Amino acid sequence: MFRGSSFLLGKSAKYFQPTIEYIASLDRSVWTIDVNNYTDENIHKIIAIYSGIKGTLIQNKQSDLTLITKVLLGVFGFIPAFDQYFCDTFRAIFRKENAGFRRINEKSLTLIKVFYAQHQLAIDELANSTFTTDFKSGLKTDINYPKAKIIDMYGFNARS
Repeated sequence: MFRGSSFLLGKSAKYFQPTIEYIASLDRSVWTIDVNNYTDENIHKIIAIYSGIKGTLIQNKQSDLTLITKVLLGVFGFIPAFDQYFCDTFRAIFRKENAGFRRINEKSLTLIKVFYAQHQLAIDELANSTFTTDFKSGLKTDINYPKAKIIDMYGFNARS
């Protein structure tokens, strides 16, 4: 999100301190949330965390959906990034449900939960066989991709 048009490009590392402090203050249980356990309680936690990070990172009503969901995906791995490709794909999939995928709310998260339930075997198989890479060594770790990341990749790649 540090491309030329991003307001973050001109910010120093100090700008991110409130966001980092907010994330550090969260209960450790939020790192266990993934689409396979999108309970009503966890959906509300995701919405609250989205609002909390938005409050620390966004100023002057700047665009927030893509940026904040990318932060949530990168930090917690519990939600796909709501970028243009993902949203276009999921609007098409859930056209009959009149899903906008233009904000993080109960409807959008519930529909992601529905998508996961419809494709659980394939998503679980990919998540269980896809591992993160250690930045320093370049070697694969024993940490699997979250299911939300698999759904994110589907939304990005299915756009054509």
